[in-house]
Amino acid sequence: MMALMLVALAVTGAGTLTLLRSYLEGQVDDKLKAAVESAEQERSFSQIATPNTSVPTDYSVVVYYPGAAGRVLSDTRDPRPDIDSITVDEARQRGFQPYQVRGTDNENWRVVAVSIVDSNQQRAVVVIGLPLSTVDQVLGHATLVVVGVGLLTLILAFFIASWTVTRSFRPLARVEKTAAAIAAGDLSRRVAVENPDTEVGRLGRSLNAMLAHIEAAFAARMASEDRMRRFAADASHELRTPLVTIRGYSELYRHGALESPEEIANAMGRIESEAKRMGSMVEDLLLLARLDEQRPLQQKPVDLQLLAHDAVVDTQASDPTRVIALTGLNGGRAQPAPVLGDEAKLRQVVGNLVGNALRYTPEGTPIELAVGMRSGKDDSLQAVLEVRDHGPGIPDSEAPKVFERFYRADTSRTRDTGGSGLGLAIVAAIVGSHGGSVRVDTTAGGGATLIVSLPARNDAREEHRAGSGSQRLDRKPDDGAGDGASGSPDDGRTDDGGTDGGRTDGGRGGNGSQAGLSTYRS
Repeated sequence: MMALMLVALAVTGAGTLTLLRSYLEGQVDDKLKAAVESAEQERSFSQIATPNTSVPTDYSVVVYYPGAAGRVLSDTRDPRPDIDSITVDEARQRGFQPYQVRGTDNENWRVVAVSIVDSNQQRAVVVIGLPLSTVDQVLGHATLVVVGVGLLTLILAFFIASWTVTRSFRPLARVEKTAAAIAAGDLSRRVAVENPDTEVGRLGRSLNAMLAHIEAAFAARMASEDRMRRFAADASHELRTPLVTIRGYSELYRHGALESPEEIANAMGRIESEAKRMGSMVEDLLLLARLDEQRPLQQKPVDLQLLAHDAVVDTQASDPTRVIALTGLNGGRAQPAPVLGDEAKLRQVVGNLVGNALRYTPEGTPIELAVGMRSGKDDSLQAVLEVRDHGPGIPDSEAPKVFERFYRADTSRTRDTGGSGLGLAIVAAIVGSHGGSVRVDTTAGGGATLIVSLPARNDAREEHRAGSGSQRLDRKPDDGAGDGASGSPDDGRTDDGGTDGGRTDGGRGGNGSQAGLSTYRS
């Protein structure tokens, strides 16, 4: 940059000096032309060469006759233009135009040649000259001024450019420090953007956006690794418990510690129970693995109202002491909620949710299943199933975690307080594979409400608006009661109803399902 500025100053200075020289030489030429015109009017050159005390003159007048040396008309012999001879033809070729020659004082002169005829009718050439010493002095001073000003300008420009570049690149230095801190492992660092409208400001904003994505990706990766480690630890723990039980009873039998037939029968029963529990857990893990693979679902028309009714009938059949009701979302009768999905998996969702509510509410606590249609945030129609209990509820701090695998609010892992904690994880996976969502809310008056929202069928919007084609219940299954003790899952608050004795028979399509279907008419 400084080299370009130096070249620019050099070219500018040279151009300025050239123009100045041309201007000053033009003034000298004008004086020569004026002298020639004055002499022609007076028909004599004596007034040019004659000194005047009031008006000093620098003119040099020399007459050249053919074949003779020049004769100086002015009183001053030296200095003068250094011209040995000049012919009349050469003067005519010059055409009264001034030109430059060297003088006897080794200085530059501007001269003009004029052909004349003297009083003796003899042709001669008169050369009138003016020295350029004054012009050269002015140009010398101008050159010093131009060079001095140019150097001063170059120095000032250097310091100004250095300050400006340093100030302009100061944000880049901060970017460099931020990048070094990030490379050292501090992903929370961000670039300070002073002016977002500059190139450096836009670069800083882009880097901050990129860093935010990188930090989020690393955080997600760390969270995923933490979940994987916890999953592996929890799975190992859950599988180890039944294996230890089976091994313990096997060793007792092998060492002959079980003597009576009753003890042997009890040991075999415990071994069988733990084996079933372990097998059920493995099946749940395999189901979650298949859901994670996102295999295509066998989607068919399914009505959540029918699935909820079947779950109510199954619960009533298992124990009449439990009060369970089927209602609409805003009270009244339940409404049809048609969706497209895998019926068996959706039955498992309902069974897991009902079994979870049965397990974690005191005996005699009522449970409601609310079914209906509801508009989503984007004005889309959603089929909604709500399982409301009136038990102790779920703390707000635990609500975001209940759908994690093997997560339970009670970490004691005893069979009395819960099982493996896969039930709600299976619910979340199945609902997610159907393009829906599941969340936890608080029941009015206390308790927990698990809300499942699935996209309604395409024809459900028109049917919902017209109110036609809805199915009615001959009797309200919410009048019955059932005990969830024997039909509840051997699982936790987030456990699945698919473990041994815990599916509420929702996915088997047996007598409970047929009984539920028989209560409907079109």
